[in-house]
Amino acid sequence: MKNLIVILCVTLFTQYVTFAQAEFELKPSQSMAITGKGPGQDATKNPFEGNNCYAIVENIGITEFSIRIQQNGKIIETVAIKKKEIKKVKLLIGYELYLDTKPKGKAKAKVGFEKIKE
Repeated sequence: MKNLIVILCVTLFTQYVTFAQAEFELKPSQSMAITGKGPGQDATKNPFEGNNCYAIVENIGITEFSIRIQQNGKIIETVAIKKKEIKKVKLLIGYELYLDTKPKGKAKAKVGFEKIKE
């Protein structure tokens, strides 16, 4: 019985360490830097900064928005996310993640980070 409790605790802690998330509400026509701009400019702390990781972005609102991945001002990828949709994108070292909304309607997003298992 004690072993079962220890195994359960270790499993939950491992999942907590490898995944972190935050929720955001964005106004119409708003762009928000989520990661990559530096202290005081990021919307949420990427716990895996300095390493390659995944960003999991979920649209928890009713308005479509897009995610933009950039590096040194150059757009690497833009992905539209419809309502109730989840996208998992790979963030390499030095990549910046942005959320961009459309001119009409508020958007709500949940952003999480997952360590890449090597």
